[in-house]
Amino acid sequence: MLGPLLPGYLRRRLKRGKEDPARWREKLGVAGLPRPEGPLIWLHAVGLGEVMALRGLIAALGRARPDVSFLVTSSARSSAQAFAANTPARTQHQFLPLDAPGPIAAFLDHWRPDLSIWAEQDLWPGAVVATGARGIPMALINARMNARAYAARFRYRSLYRDLYARFAHISAQDAATAGHLEALGAVHVGIIGSLKAGAGPLADQPGDRAALAVVFAGRKLWCAASSHQGDEVVAMAAQAQLFVQDPAWLLIIAPRDPLRRGDIVAGCAGAGLGVAVRSTGGQPTTDDAVYLADSFGEMGLWYRLCRVALIGGGLGATGGHNPWEAAHLGCAILHGPNVSNFAADYAQFEGAGAATVISDAHSVVAALQHPSLPHQAHRATQLAQRGMAGLAGLCAHISALVPEAKND
Repeated sequence: MLGPLLPGYLRRRLKRGKEDPARWREKLGVAGLPRPEGPLIWLHAVGLGEVMALRGLIAALGRARPDVSFLVTSSARSSAQAFAANTPARTQHQFLPLDAPGPIAAFLDHWRPDLSIWAEQDLWPGAVVATGARGIPMALINARMNARAYAARFRYRSLYRDLYARFAHISAQDAATAGHLEALGAVHVGIIGSLKAGAGPLADQPGDRAALAVVFAGRKLWCAASSHQGDEVVAMAAQAQLFVQDPAWLLIIAPRDPLRRGDIVAGCAGAGLGVAVRSTGGQPTTDDAVYLADSFGEMGLWYRLCRVALIGGGLGATGGHNPWEAAHLGCAILHGPNVSNFAADYAQFEGAGAATVISDAHSVVAALQHPSLPHQAHRATQLAQRGMAGLAGLCAHISALVPEAKND
């Protein structure tokens, strides 16, 4: 009954900048790309971090099955922009249609996937049921569910039991999630660990990196990565102390939402820090203490240029962001105390002496100047390399669900 209202709903979101003007019809099931020949694996993840975590699995599946192509869907506009700069081979991206019969049917009619993979905890009941009704095998991978999310779902456990029964494979990041899934009706849940550990290095931009290396020559670089306001306040205060000690220090702020650039520039001014802004072509002078990297899809660039990164989301209510991307590229990792979204991941880093918890500007300054930073970065890289090796078992399970290409 809501079907006729969906275009109007999306147009309202479009006016607020929530949808891509060139691609919003994909959410109505209107395909923006042709389907490739041969077997197709469709993978869905809801947001930026979840989508980027799929890259390692796609690469591993691509090596195991050279005949297979991949379709990645997501919901957030930012995830599409970042993924576009880090797209694996034989892979296309589309926005997931709204969970209504018409859009989902149009999507499945066009793409005809041979396998549907859902990541983490974002299940759209209509899409799952419609996919299963067509005989398309499904897998739920990298599942993560904390106690609060489990409690919210428990009252609807009969619905979840029905949904989970449609999946041929279910694997979780940790034992707690596996227990929650089984209490909701899932059976034979495997524990694989986080896909983010095996996602591999983010894409490089050698030309831009070489040019920026010249611009940044002689500067001591560190990065506030995927930052939010709470992280930036602490990072700016730390940079103010460092810059007084040595004007060679330069803080690169790569915010989670680049559209916050106005607030960040104002924050720098309030902290007495000169700032150059990437989107306007600004280049830092010796008087500038901050470089604002207000762009999508360039984290691989900043991690390669910096020797240490303060991973955002841990100095507020966000719950932390992915540390593995920095680890793959040799960055020492600093993070705030609230990393509930990645508790198991950060426990690995801290157990291996591969990350440092900070709480304020003084602890950031002390960590940045500690002589153990290079050793910490090396241990983080070793952890990331082991994470990539752990994909083999999951890849074998998934490959077995995809039919071989037919020879005419």
